[in-house]
Amino acid sequence: MNIMMLLEMTSGAFPDRPAFTDGSSGASLTYAQLFEAAKSRAATVRASEAQRLVKLDVSNLGTPISLFTSAWAGVPYVPLNYRLTDEEIEALLQRVTPAYLVTEEKRIPRLGALPDVAPIHTGAFVDDASHADSLEDTWSMDPEEVAVLLFTSGTTGVPKAAVLRHKHLVSYILTSVEFASADDNEAALVCVPPYHIAGIAAILSSVYSGRHVVQLPNFSAEAWIDLARSHEISTAFVVPTMLARIVDALEGETSADMSHLRSLSYGGGKMPLSVIERAMKLFPDTDFSNAYGLTETSSTIAVLGPDEHREAEAASDENIRRRLVSVGQALPGVEIEIRDDEGRVLGPGERGEIYVRGEQVSGEYEGRGSVTDADGWFPTRDAGSMDTEGYLFLEGRADDVIVRGGENLSPGEIEDVLLTHPTVLDAAVVGVPDEQWGEGVAAAVVPRKGAAIDVAELQAYVNEHMRSSRVPQLMEVWDELPYNETGKLLRRVVKAKLAEAVVS
Repeated sequence: MNIMMLLEMTSGAFPDRPAFTDGSSGASLTYAQLFEAAKSRAATVRASEAQRLVKLDVSNLGTPISLFTSAWAGVPYVPLNYRLTDEEIEALLQRVTPAYLVTEEKRIPRLGALPDVAPIHTGAFVDDASHADSLEDTWSMDPEEVAVLLFTSGTTGVPKAAVLRHKHLVSYILTSVEFASADDNEAALVCVPPYHIAGIAAILSSVYSGRHVVQLPNFSAEAWIDLARSHEISTAFVVPTMLARIVDALEGETSADMSHLRSLSYGGGKMPLSVIERAMKLFPDTDFSNAYGLTETSSTIAVLGPDEHREAEAASDENIRRRLVSVGQALPGVEIEIRDDEGRVLGPGERGEIYVRGEQVSGEYEGRGSVTDADGWFPTRDAGSMDTEGYLFLEGRADDVIVRGGENLSPGEIEDVLLTHPTVLDAAVVGVPDEQWGEGVAAAVVPRKGAAIDVAELQAYVNEHMRSSRVPQLMEVWDELPYNETGKLLRRVVKAKLAEAVVS
């Protein structure tokens, strides 16, 4: 197993079909050209004697070429976050040397001076003239070889390098994507960063299905809408914050006017009910899917599909309607359990930590080994619950639990109630220091456009729907909540700011 075999199959079936188009420059590659590009660049990487291929740039044609080049050359692919500081990037780069570095031209003088770094700017890497030879021998089919190293965000310490072997990525694709299932005119719009697992999964799944990918290097709602319309995009993936901005950009319109958009997947964070309801009205011809996964699981492990979206939206039964904010059910070949702090498997509706098991699950970090247990279960550190039909509901990170006077409170449970209030667009609940209870409940809320939030009224609203211990003792109204570029709520930023308010 090697991810190169996915490209080999598609380039053999559709050699002249467009594979990738840079949405900024308009430059394109066919599947045959992508295959040949990987072949020649693999020779260059081998000649450099590098042990990693590092990509440090926005999404462009160099991204898929780098991913498949590394697979052919037999070295791990390491995409780095180009939004980090120079010092942070250098620290990560030094952990993966000797490295062949594909990056922006302006970064080469500084990063090229580091030991054991062979740099090339993206334009030259993509240019065929920069690569004189092609690799004549084929790639390794050892499923245990490392395909990708992805660094975690490192918000609670030194970033860890998650290890994804070829067997994990190929297993995910073979169980979730049908080969050559895309029509000639199908196009996918990819706007997630290349250093995110969703970006890698988008490349592999689009390639295996034979779909044309249009890349949006830097997201804005207006650019997304323009590209979706001009390329008649048929499928796309966004994170919740992106979808919220797209919906806001279409404010006042009764329809997005994109009948060609057959499917829209979203994931990477919690989706507010109000956003998905508005989106489904603006995109009436579009099938919506919510995908939940992690870097360590090779992307998606659970999906709420189009039929479940429609059923939940139309339901009068509140339990079924609530599934619209779930992440659906486990994919075939994937098992999910909810466990308490002692490792006991919990029943429907009980909140605990999400555990997952399956062929696509790695759960391994470079230099640290695997964190899966003896039976192959991976602790996600995400908190959640499942209903009686196996629909999974996310409740934030397991470490985000608020311990108030010995009682464990779920921030996600309180946020769900806040988001049902007609004046609230977004909400974040965190624990803050409390002299009497150890931790108290605090919330930052964002008003809907044209609405004003009455804090006392909103606190009373929570009290009507939950026990008094869950009512935020501190509540601030903000213009927006802090999210990273992949749609993750920066809860630590919210916590720090609200904790300051308590102290002051």
